[in-house]
Amino acid sequence: MDDRVSYLRNLILRRAPGPDGRDDLLRRVCDVAARELSASGAGISVMTEDGIRAVTAASDPASERLEELQSMFGEGPCVDAYTSRRPVLISDLGDLMAKEGGRWPFYAPAAHADGLRAVFAFPLQIGAAHLGVLDVFRDRAGRLTATEFADALTFADVTVTALLDRQEQAESSGIVDIDDDAAEYRAELFQAQGMVMVQLGIPLGQAMARIRAHAYAENRRLSDVTRDIVARRLRLDRDGPQPGGSP
Repeated sequence: MDDRVSYLRNLILRRAPGPDGRDDLLRRVCDVAARELSASGAGISVMTEDGIRAVTAASDPASERLEELQSMFGEGPCVDAYTSRRPVLISDLGDLMAKEGGRWPFYAPAAHADGLRAVFAFPLQIGAAHLGVLDVFRDRAGRLTATEFADALTFADVTVTALLDRQEQAESSGIVDIDDDAAEYRAELFQAQGMVMVQLGIPLGQAMARIRAHAYAENRRLSDVTRDIVARRLRLDRDGPQPGGSP
């Protein structure tokens, strides 16, 4: 078992930087996890204590989209794994939709339409530290094997170690600034919520839902919409997309 752990860690450390030249450990974990777990992709969400997704990495654009959908709708395997602190293992998303249509009423059909057929979410945690979630996506239905499940836990442990001990992972640039990035994103998101709340005269929770609905309707990243609201480049309309309905 120790040999397998060392093997996976070495694969991650030897992974080349991305096409933009940025050497981001979270992206490397996603890349190697997708390959070793026979997945179509993987994503990592680093989250704040109140469950707001602060930073993400993904192995590919399609996986990034599947991560972003969870932020837009405020539901999905990542949210459930973070809240329950347990892995969420969905081997057949279509079967889940047929049997439990109300579990993720917005995320499940949107992700299924984007080609997702199975998803496995692993919380990033150690003791009281509760940091985020590793998501593994597949474009075909099927369970993880016992070896794949154990490997996924190893990938989660590697991510936790990187986030908690930046000195040991000094060779991984991009991890160093994650805490600052998370705090900045959270502050920006709360500022945007407050601005929409005042502009539309609605409660704070509804303001967040309206921002998510707009992001989905326009097929944009939630972080980009938030940034435009704060910069006053975007003002949401009272008659715009409504949360809980068709965007």
